[in-house]
Amino acid sequence: MASAPAAPLTRYASRITLQLRNRQRDRRLNIPFLRNVLRYVLTEQLRVPTADLCFHFVTAEEMARVNWQFLQHEGSTDVITFDYGERSAVSGQRSAVLNGEAFICVADAVKQAREFKTSWQSEVVRYAVHAVLHLRGYDDLQPARRRVMKREENRLVRELAAAFDLDQLETRNSKP
Repeated sequence: MASAPAAPLTRYASRITLQLRNRQRDRRLNIPFLRNVLRYVLTEQLRVPTADLCFHFVTAEEMARVNWQFLQHEGSTDVITFDYGERSAVSGQRSAVLNGEAFICVADAVKQAREFKTSWQSEVVRYAVHAVLHLRGYDDLQPARRRVMKREENRLVRELAAAFDLDQLETRNSKP
């Protein structure tokens, strides 16, 4: 698999602000590589014109705290997304601007990768894509809508895996 070029990625005019915060030590993350993957999915695959996003890569303990604090759910989970985007007061339509943050549990990605016989790197990318789809208005609470979201998530992850060597998400030469 070839790695997509570092910059510029887009032929589509956009203003994308990405903050990536690694607050875990379960796996070493190549943050610049992950930033390129996320920028690619936003600009090339989804054609998002404007986004202001923050991704937090956290421990299972921190994810459990976030899960309880905001959702009153016990334990860790793979990804939690907070949508700060605006909606029109008149139509209820969401703005074209994506504004939000996502918490991604790398330890859960490692566990799920074993269960689904995939790599933890592709699971982390899947969780990031999942978060972006929520910010785009996809919902996974009802079975029919969950199937639509999962189909789009699978498509995007397949295309990302073809464009990038997702194993590069792990780095051995930098601090976690």
